[in-house]
Amino acid sequence: MVIKNVSLEIVCGVTSKLPDTLLPEVAFAGKSNVGKSSLINALMNRKSLARTSAQPGKTQTINYYNINNGLYFVDLPGYGYTKVNEKVKAQWGKMVENYLHSSKQLKQVFHLIDIRHAPSENDRMMYKWILESGYQPVLIATKLDKIKRSQVQSQLKLIRSGLNAGKETRVIPFSAQTKQGRDEIYEILDTILEESL
Repeated sequence: MVIKNVSLEIVCGVTSKLPDTLLPEVAFAGKSNVGKSSLINALMNRKSLARTSAQPGKTQTINYYNINNGLYFVDLPGYGYTKVNEKVKAQWGKMVENYLHSSKQLKQVFHLIDIRHAPSENDRMMYKWILESGYQPVLIATKLDKIKRSQVQSQLKLIRSGLNAGKETRVIPFSAQTKQGRDEIYEILDTILEESL
């Protein structure tokens, strides 16, 4: 996949109505500071179009990035940030759940988990939501460059067992630094584009 044109086209806040888009959508879900913006920027070959925030939990909107006029990357609000009050957390949850249930164009959900840690309660809840909405998520194990190569397999196992993910669930180790894992994600995106023609 060669990404030539990228633009942030639609931003939906808590009170916004979700758009009826005509292009296939792939969504990115993950905990605050899991490296979601870094992954999206690495896929788009842009330094900082998806804003990485010094303050986790800053993305409180659903952001639609138009990719080559053929696909949307949908950046969902990061979850699980402790300093956000319960009311805001509940609104984010509703927003994300509403998106998963009502998007007509959603083709794939990439669920990001930090490879260094076992999945949290919030990670498990998100994974369950994705499955209950009828999608088989692709798990992206982020921050691959932060662990030793010898630890990779055991950490991937930890993620799988922590989410109770079956063998059919694909797990891709990813590093925003080295771009390892990017080509595998591109292959999935290419398949989605081919199927949408």
